[in-house]
Amino acid sequence: MDNGGWGHRMTTPVTLNVGGHLYTTSLSTLQRYPDSMLGAMFRGDFPTARDSHGNYFIDRDGTLFRYILNFLRTSELTLPADFTETDLLRKEADFYQIEPLIHCLSDPKPLYPPDIFEQVVELSSTRKLSKYSNPVAVIITQLTITTKVHALLEGISNNFTKWNKHMMDTRDCQVSFTFGPCDYHQEVSLRVHLMDYIMKQGFTIRNTRVHHMSERANENTVEHHWTFCRPAQIVED
Repeated sequence: MDNGGWGHRMTTPVTLNVGGHLYTTSLSTLQRYPDSMLGAMFRGDFPTARDSHGNYFIDRDGTLFRYILNFLRTSELTLPADFTETDLLRKEADFYQIEPLIHCLSDPKPLYPPDIFEQVVELSSTRKLSKYSNPVAVIITQLTITTKVHALLEGISNNFTKWNKHMMDTRDCQVSFTFGPCDYHQEVSLRVHLMDYIMKQGFTIRNTRVHHMSERANENTVEHHWTFCRPAQIVED
């Protein structure tokens, strides 16, 4: 199938007027997170407005949109060291409904005293979505938890027994689950349930990354990665 036309459309520059500030980016960047307001807007599921020059108009904080757009480009939140408008940026992330950015801003990177070690949990989610089903169907998902906190691994293994264990080996500090096919909302619910379990053990989200990769014509693979941490031990002189 010749998808050159679609590829050209995805990379065609799009100019937005956000609160009087002009930004130019690609359609694929604006659709990085399909479930976000921008994803719906540029999929045609959300009404759009234009300014007098034909640019898409969004009546929001134009200065803070710089950080929104950079997150869409890199899936990483980078703020100046002297940034003081986190609360305002959190409101913007909530308006645009960019879930990974909301997670980053809801629990900023914790800063513990230098004499306190951190325990770290890495959670990776790889899921294959059907592009053409409505609602979106999850073909298969694999969740992998990696940590040296053996009690957490054993707790996850014991509390999520209904999931199909793909691998469980605490010697390798890792446990994985696979499940599917299932409804998209069911998959999200299962993933959120696992994240909630980890946070109830005293861990907080340090950062999150998301990558979208098209593999085949009718599938879309999405990779999520979260890092959790908690203070563990105080070093004594």
